[in-house]
Amino acid sequence: MLAYTTYSESGGVGKTTLTANLADAHSQQGRDVLVLDLDPQQGSLSYLLDIPTSRDDDVADNIARHLIDEPKGEFSELIQETPYGFDVVPSHGMLENLPQLLMKAQNLAEDLGEEFSPNDRLRQVLIDADIRREYDTIIIDPPASPGPHLYNAVSATRSLLLPVKPTGKGMQSIAGIEDILTNLEANLDLDLGVLAIVPNGIGSTSDQEQYLEEIQQLGYDAPVTIRDRSALFEGSWDQRCTAFYYFGHHRSHKRDYEAETLDKLRDLAAHIEEVGDQ
Repeated sequence: MLAYTTYSESGGVGKTTLTANLADAHSQQGRDVLVLDLDPQQGSLSYLLDIPTSRDDDVADNIARHLIDEPKGEFSELIQETPYGFDVVPSHGMLENLPQLLMKAQNLAEDLGEEFSPNDRLRQVLIDADIRREYDTIIIDPPASPGPHLYNAVSATRSLLLPVKPTGKGMQSIAGIEDILTNLEANLDLDLGVLAIVPNGIGSTSDQEQYLEEIQQLGYDAPVTIRDRSALFEGSWDQRCTAFYYFGHHRSHKRDYEAETLDKLRDLAAHIEEVGDQ
């Protein structure tokens, strides 16, 4: 079972774009992939992949209801197929209030003398749904800010994939990774692993090349680097699909350097499978 969370404490590093395209790449390699979108923002993975959602319908069943133990149906009924060979549990507006909802659920459970771990709910939901029978790869895309969305994702997967921009700010986040891991492990009382760091959006300036060298010198596994491919990835957002699909179905003039970038994503997926399968 391969399970990981894509995480960055900084926005705008391509976290959601990377999640969608790694799911596509894993699927191309014959894996059964489920992606869980825990980001309540409008521009989330569910938007990118044009997944039909009932995000503003509080009565409808959704992932937040399952996390607070108030489901209106089976977990399997939340799963939606995509044209890209992998499945998605979409985001929902109730996720915006997840901290408060989990607190209420915890208080109620305590009043009833029942156990309820607010940061371990997703892991329990996936176990109860016997998700391993259907899928061999789980990817979770939480928001960047710390909180129960991230904690539940990390508790369920125990592994992180970290995209980073090779900038001064990005290097600060790399230097702080050990602190992030220590804090997460302490808060959740578990051991975490970093599958890889993915320098994303690298240009050709000397500063960015220097940042890349520093990442490698820090000892983190950075198996591939993704060059600045704004046209490819922004085009996929415009068409609301993965970059693989965009390149194959919407690009009339297929550029070699974009095909090479997609090959790098396939290589990254293969590397993650090699180091992350449990």
